[in-house]
Amino acid sequence: MPARAWRKSSYSAQGSNCVYVAAPTPEDIKIRESDDPDVILTTTPACLSVFIRAAKAGELDHVANA
Repeated sequence: MPARAWRKSSYSAQGSNCVYVAAPTPEDIKIRESDDPDVILTTTPACLSVFIRAAKAGELDHVANA
């Protein structure tokens, strides 16, 4: 696996709560949070795109209210 080049999200604040993303291959996306950098989520560009579209459309709002 190629070395990961972690990039901080432009939406992350300057504080300690930051989201980092790396794409070691075109088919593989890694996501981690600065508070717990050893926990890394792995997804594909297609799945991440579906998740982002659903979040922007408010389709996941019920999860926060559960």
